[in-house]
Amino acid sequence: MKLPRARHRWNLSPRRAVALQRELAEGIREAPLPIAPRLIAGGDCAFVDDGRTIIAAWVVWDLRDACVVEEAHVLRPVRFPYVPGLLSFRETPALLAAARRLRVEPDVFMVDGHGRAHPRRFGIACHVGLLLDRPTIGCAKSRLCGRFEQPEDRTGSITTLSDRDDVIGLTLRTRHAVKPVFISIGHQITLSDACDVVMKSCLGFRLPEPTRLADQLVNRIKKTHGP
Repeated sequence: MKLPRARHRWNLSPRRAVALQRELAEGIREAPLPIAPRLIAGGDCAFVDDGRTIIAAWVVWDLRDACVVEEAHVLRPVRFPYVPGLLSFRETPALLAAARRLRVEPDVFMVDGHGRAHPRRFGIACHVGLLLDRPTIGCAKSRLCGRFEQPEDRTGSITTLSDRDDVIGLTLRTRHAVKPVFISIGHQITLSDACDVVMKSCLGFRLPEPTRLADQLVNRIKKTHGP
C-alpha cells in the first residue's frame, strides 16, 4: 500500500511533539464516508524486549463476508519515550510501516486508541489518519479525557463524551452487560459514521472484530518473540 509523503520528523522532544499535535490537529477533517465501507483495517501494537521494540499490526476485516482478508505486521525499535498524551509518537511510525505492507486498500482504518477524544484533539487515530490520508476511527477501551454518562445497559446504547463545550466522542455499549467503548473521529469521517462502522464490526464481543483480531495478532507475535 502506497502512503503519502511524510509530513514531519519523528526525532522530536516531548515539548515539540505537544506543539506539533496542536499544529496538526488543525488539519483533521470531518466528512461523511463517500461509500458504504466494506474493508475495515484494525490496528494495534504491543511491546517486547523490555519496551525497546514495538510490534505493530493491521488486520483487514471484510464486513460483508465476515472474514479476514489480510494481515500485516512489523517489528521496529522504539524511538520515543513513554509520555502521557504522546502515545502516537511511539506507535504511529510502526503502524505506518505495517500499513505499507498491506496489498489491499481498506475503506476505513480503525485504531485501538483515541482520535479527537484527546486533550489536544489529536490522539493516535488522528495522527495515523492524517498521515495515511484515509478515513480513520479511534475506538478505545478507556477514557482519556472528557465527561460522559453511562449508556443504557443494552447493545447499541450511546451517550456523548464531552470536554468543556465540545462533543469529542461517543460512548457505545457494544454488548449487554459489558463496559462501553469510546469512539472518536480520527480523520475523514463523521462521528455518526464512525459509530456505525464500529457497531457493524462487532460480533458479540466488547471490541469490534478488526481491532480485537489485531490485538490477538500482536500478542501471538509477542509470545513467539519472547519477553
